[in-house]
Amino acid sequence: MDDGPQMQPVDPAMVKYLRVLVTALSATMIIGFIIITALFVTRFTGSADITLPPSITLPEGTKATAFTQGGDWYAVVTAENQILIYDRLTGALRQTIRIGN
Repeated sequence: MDDGPQMQPVDPAMVKYLRVLVTALSATMIIGFIIITALFVTRFTGSADITLPPSITLPEGTKATAFTQGGDWYAVVTAENQILIYDRLTGALRQTIRIGN
């Protein structure tokens, strides 16, 4: 007596259909990878005009914890919970913002 599983006949049409699906999925994945790589390359190779000031003069006794910049200004966040906004062209202090607790 043979109690083992019986081998089912393989339908050639189903094998061909599955082969087409796997090929289409592989092609889609390859094309998607190429598109994502191209987007990364074109996005990150653009020339960004990032010019940092040569030096920043902070008020006496302040310690810088962060830096950011905009079009015609740059800002320094201090450990004393202040934001110091400077003019990019002159380097003069434009505004001081106190961060409340």
